[in-house]
Amino acid sequence: MSIQDEIWVIDDDRAIRWVLEKALTRVDMHVVSFENADSAIRKLANGPPDAIVCDIRMPGTDGLSLLDYVHRRFAEVPIIIMTAYADLERAVAAFQGGAFEYLPKPFDVDEAIAIVRRAVRQRPVPIQSPGIAGAGRSGEPEIIGAAPAMQEVFRAIGRLSRSHVTVLLTGESGTGKELVARALHRHSPRAERTFVALNTAAIPRELLESELFGHERGAFTGASSQRIGRFEQANGATLFLDEIGDMPPELQTRLLRVLADGQFYRVGGHEPLKVDVRVIAATHEDLDQRVQEGGFREDLFHRLNVIRLRIPPLRERRSDIPLLADHFLVAAARELAVEAKVLHPDAGSYLTTYHWPGNVRQLENVCRWLTVMAPAQEIHLEDLPPELRQVPVNGERDDWEAVLRRWAEQALARGERQILDKAVPSFERVMISTALERTGGRRQDAAKLLGWGRNTLTRKIQELGMQDV
Repeated sequence: MSIQDEIWVIDDDRAIRWVLEKALTRVDMHVVSFENADSAIRKLANGPPDAIVCDIRMPGTDGLSLLDYVHRRFAEVPIIIMTAYADLERAVAAFQGGAFEYLPKPFDVDEAIAIVRRAVRQRPVPIQSPGIAGAGRSGEPEIIGAAPAMQEVFRAIGRLSRSHVTVLLTGESGTGKELVARALHRHSPRAERTFVALNTAAIPRELLESELFGHERGAFTGASSQRIGRFEQANGATLFLDEIGDMPPELQTRLLRVLADGQFYRVGGHEPLKVDVRVIAATHEDLDQRVQEGGFREDLFHRLNVIRLRIPPLRERRSDIPLLADHFLVAAARELAVEAKVLHPDAGSYLTTYHWPGNVRQLENVCRWLTVMAPAQEIHLEDLPPELRQVPVNGERDDWEAVLRRWAEQALARGERQILDKAVPSFERVMISTALERTGGRRQDAAKLLGWGRNTLTRKIQELGMQDV
């Protein structure tokens, strides 16, 4: 990297400009800062820089408009888009507009430096792309998420927005895999055609073949007319196959053939049908493990696993929980024709500490329950469903780290500080008393169970005020 590499930083936030200028100068880049895009556009008359780092939302010309302006005149200049308002629409708009990378604020300075270095080194030539599809008909965002884990998903959707490639979505049940599949379709060249979805686990085994490929009249008992299957319905569009891991082995073979050459036969048919379908598959299972166990064809797995995109569980994106809860409370109120309820800060903080085994789907159901059952307009901690306020004792009774983690999260949410001063003595008391109970009060034996010497145990008992045990 030479000193001649010139980087423009465009942001109306002086602190952001200062941080990036210092960081990039430190790695031998020449930085020119602008507080608005219009100033940068005027300077373009003297020639472009080696790369641009630009905020997306600014007074005057915004970042996406600048992106379009620069790429129509200097297509070789890589542009990195920054935003503090990170959502799917902006991520897709940035990539479809030709952005080199999408950087949500707050960002890691080292990551920003690495991206700028890569941009200068690669200097990609952007591909002309179609206009982006908007949000849902209501104007609301398709997917809500500002957490770093969701930003990775948004980046992937943006990068795939010009592609017809097969995608495999993985993640726990309730994480929103179908929402991501719909977003991939909406922001693809096939967006004008119908999105077709099928949950393969919800269709009886004996009917799934007909559901996928259709059947001819008289193909089997009850086939009184010809049926068009999902692959024909999705011709020229996108077919979403949910819970693909549950597909029977014999149908895995037929699916493999369609993915290989785009041809199939209806059940009872004799003429091959040719289709152009983009397949997006999803599963909550570990398909790698299923392949090793022989429950899923390895060749089909590799056909589906062209691009794998993991959808994070809700516990990995806790900062999104208040956003999602507000959204679901408004949606439930609209559905029930009542005024939307709001979360008291204590209740909202508690929701961010819950482990959410059912993920986003469970949160949505809780918000619908609260809309109906909470007695007042403001939802307090005691209004939450009982199962949310109880520490699990069945599925996680041996997972003491998970219980400890929730205790720590809840203590911090309540504003407590120096929690180690409280947690460590409590932890040691529990361990000591349990060991002494196990040995019938024999300290020498209890010390061995704990991995201590007898003197250490005696000292700890005195320090913790446990002389009576």
